Amino acid sequence: MATVVGAGVTLFEALKAYEELKQAGVAVRVIDLYSIQPIDEPTLRLAAAETGGRLVTVEDHYAGGGFGEAVAAATTGVATVRILAVRDIPRSGKSEELLDRFGISARHIVDAVRSLVA
Repeated sequence: MATVVGAGVTLFEALKAYEELKQAGVAVRVIDLYSIQPIDEPTLRLAAAETGGRLVTVEDHYAGGGFGEAVAAATTGVATVRILAVRDIPRSGKSEELLDRFGISARHIVDAVRSLVA
């Protein structure tokens, strides 16, 4: 079991990953992190506790200063956080191709969850 945290377009990718993982028998909780300030630390810490301390964040911008770092800080001591974020110079293209290219598509979320629950 794991928790996936997304916002905006990555929330929809998280929900796609949820469906795929559910079909494979992997339990996943999805949180819409619509606000970083203030971050909902109690909910994040509870989700971490209830999903074995396994969290995956997915965001459509650089990791530095992003909500992955905020989630990691909020869950220090209770979770391992895998941060999926844009790590290369952004490019133009079709949304689906860019999400996959930058490692923030449903496919990458599924892989991250599986690596944590293996």
